Amino acid sequence: MTTNQRSTGADTVDAETAADQPVVELDNVEIVYDRHFLAVQGVSMTVDEGDIVALLGPNGAGKSTILKMISGIGRSERGEVTRGSVHYRGEETTNAGATAMVDRDVTHILEGRRVFEDLTVEENLRCGLYREGRRLQFDESDYEIAFDYFPQLEEILDLKAGYASGGQQQMLVVARALIHRPDLLLLDEPSLGLAPKLVQDIFETLVEINREEEITMIVADQNAKRTLEVADYGYVMENGQVELHDPADELVEREEIKEFYLGTSGDDSRYTDVRHYKIRKRWT
Repeated sequence: MTTNQRSTGADTVDAETAADQPVVELDNVEIVYDRHFLAVQGVSMTVDEGDIVALLGPNGAGKSTILKMISGIGRSERGEVTRGSVHYRGEETTNAGATAMVDRDVTHILEGRRVFEDLTVEENLRCGLYREGRRLQFDESDYEIAFDYFPQLEEILDLKAGYASGGQQQMLVVARALIHRPDLLLLDEPSLGLAPKLVQDIFETLVEINREEEITMIVADQNAKRTLEVADYGYVMENGQVELHDPADELVEREEIKEFYLGTSGDDSRYTDVRHYKIRKRWT
């Protein structure tokens, strides 16, 4: 086994080498659905240990597709990486299925607050203790991580999840994911449909989870301002390609981001008419 390979089965991993590897690495990835529809082309990304990485872009840019191919869910939706490669902690996971990635402690929170509406909040949390229909070796003390970050859930355990508010449902899906004790957490539009105060609370809690539980995160969200505030690094996608990427604190200073995402670009800092036209055409 070479020093840059991660072992499988009974083999061990060189701890120092593993620590130096990115958690996720995409190299010139092309993703096709149904063998015909090209959704993502030429995307390269690196996600380092312990980082929060922002994935920004308009609807249809390819953000959700990237997350689904990392988590393996894309395979069940007839998506396939047809060019390039995906690596998780140095191990190639190109076109791996969702079960294989869950076994690697990758957890994906899908867009739209996917709770089991007819089950209670407690029953939803309990679902976090299962993989492929098998109950994991946990007990009720594992709920404590959920209540530590979302104490409000402990007060509504008997409430059917479908009757919970949008904010409570978002707390629930994050809490349910935490019970898995993920190594990598993928979040798709966690602020969707939430009031500004709840958006702030959710993102502040994500930062706490990232720092205290040492969980690496990739967050795809339309709320560029909040996402970049909590992120270490950011990628901006458009039409299935990465158009910009930088450390988050540098990305927010880019004129493209200010004008088309943050709305903070002043008249005295606008581009020339020709360049402004090209950017507006591209980004809208």
